[in-house]
Amino acid sequence: MKIPYVSASEYYKSIFDQKIYKISLDAGCTCPTRDGTKGTRGCIFCSVAGSGDFASSRRLSIREQVEQAKSLVINKIPKNQREQAKFIAYFQSFTNTYGNQEALLATFNQAIAEPDIVGISIATRPDCLNASFIKEIAQLRPPQYPEHQAFHISIELGFQTSKEQSVEFIRRGYENQCYVQAVEAIHTLAPQIHVVTHVIFGLPEETTEDMLNTVQYVLAAQTDGIKFTVLHILEHTDLAPLWKAGQIQTLSQEEYFSLLQQALALVQEYTEETKRPIVIHRLTGDGPKKILLAPLWTANKKKVLNDLKSFLRPALL
Repeated sequence: MKIPYVSASEYYKSIFDQKIYKISLDAGCTCPTRDGTKGTRGCIFCSVAGSGDFASSRRLSIREQVEQAKSLVINKIPKNQREQAKFIAYFQSFTNTYGNQEALLATFNQAIAEPDIVGISIATRPDCLNASFIKEIAQLRPPQYPEHQAFHISIELGFQTSKEQSVEFIRRGYENQCYVQAVEAIHTLAPQIHVVTHVIFGLPEETTEDMLNTVQYVLAAQTDGIKFTVLHILEHTDLAPLWKAGQIQTLSQEEYFSLLQQALALVQEYTEETKRPIVIHRLTGDGPKKILLAPLWTANKKKVLNDLKSFLRPALL
């Protein structure tokens, strides 16, 4: 049975000929929607950890973070494969190109200098990238890394939605065209960088058409990969009181699965027309259980993924 998209696991195996694991790190950044530049409360759905709730503590050095993150992953790896395990350093928390450029590049270089790191993934905002930083990121490579050996670089852009009313509601802080220009700039200045776009399904007042329009928008912008997630309501966010007051609702598992099925059909159609394979880096996210208010069906990620495979199977036969 062939799935109608390229999974992240397949994608990395095609490059490194083995399974690759991502470890979440914290570069100590903030966001323009938090520091007063464009706001002070962040995006309405974002946790106090800046969506980096699973990342290592910023109080640790980068080397300590890498070791801690590896230790959390290693038990998931079969014992006979642990010595050969390879990792991607994922700077996940907040906006990781927002701050002193030289200091951030030094932080990135510290991470990729650690043994067994074969790539770096940098989560950021389209309005926090410039040409010089893109070019510098493209040059990242571990010291004395063999020229023939693959080193993977990706930039993950928080886009979430193309619906203008939703953009204002979630306090994203930049216009859609800014995203398009950022993707174009990365492809033009550093075509070796893999662009991943974050998309959220289930934002308040969004219809099925709105959400699928977002998928078509990021495909038209020529993203290389997509991360899908359902909207999570987390404690201590500005969404939480709205949900508690019954003013907003979250998607059921069946509703979300149906949306994913339609989105993947758009991805497949796009790939067939353009011959550009799109990598699906995430089919669903899982909010931190300690602060997750809704939807609670997302709490058991393994079950959700198994249920999703069963849901999609008839369409793949």
